[in-house]
Amino acid sequence: MKTESLVFLGYFSMLSGKKLFKETTKFHFKDEGWFGKDTANIGVDKLTHAFDTYLLAEFLHSRIHRRSNASEGDALTAAMLASGLMIFNEFSDGIEPDSGWSVQDVAMNLAGAGFSVLRNTVPGLKEKVSFKIEIVPNGHIYSYEGKPHYEQQRFMFSIKGAGFKRFSRSPLRFLDLQVGYYASDFLNKDREAGIKPKRHVFVGIGLNVGELLFGNSESSFGTAAYSALDYVQLPYTSIRYDTTGRFGT
Repeated sequence: MKTESLVFLGYFSMLSGKKLFKETTKFHFKDEGWFGKDTANIGVDKLTHAFDTYLLAEFLHSRIHRRSNASEGDALTAAMLASGLMIFNEFSDGIEPDSGWSVQDVAMNLAGAGFSVLRNTVPGLKEKVSFKIEIVPNGHIYSYEGKPHYEQQRFMFSIKGAGFKRFSRSPLRFLDLQVGYYASDFLNKDREAGIKPKRHVFVGIGLNVGELLFGNSESSFGTAAYSALDYVQLPYTSIRYDTTGRFGT
């Protein structure tokens, strides 16, 4: 476990270290807000913080769980390590002129780690509920950073039909009930054109691709793919209705 922790610490150190070669300022705080339309990314960046910490905690938990023979407290240990690494990375934002230490970011990091603890300690929750990200292709297919990157992201909690015994032999095991959020029309060009940002809270039905393709797989690849698809919703595999009146994928 030391190896994985050191690798992640080195990775975050590299990300933070690059900022030292740019313009910096003294350490300071910044109130970034939450999900308001006047915020930079309408809250999508906050959910990114929660999901990234959650994903890191889940990975660390799987490693600790396997090596410690499912010892008590491994979920909390993984969450604490993930939170610590993300908070360490957050310190570098505090010296950026156009950024700062964000209490909101740290709070969302802790929320993501906390959900990982719940998912791995409450019996049956992991089988029934997933926290997922969906990335919808744009004109560049994929944007690596900035507002275009955030605009591609949809986050959701999926209640999995496959996790309920009554649906274990039914086609409903291939479907998930989704509740999620994303935002649109908040790019700089949209604001300059006078377009108002939009917040989309949605409900929907999604295809559980992992269960459909790998639910009965006993191969290493199938098991890995099934696990990965518990965190990723493939685009265009859901039907949703959101608070802006939009219906579709």
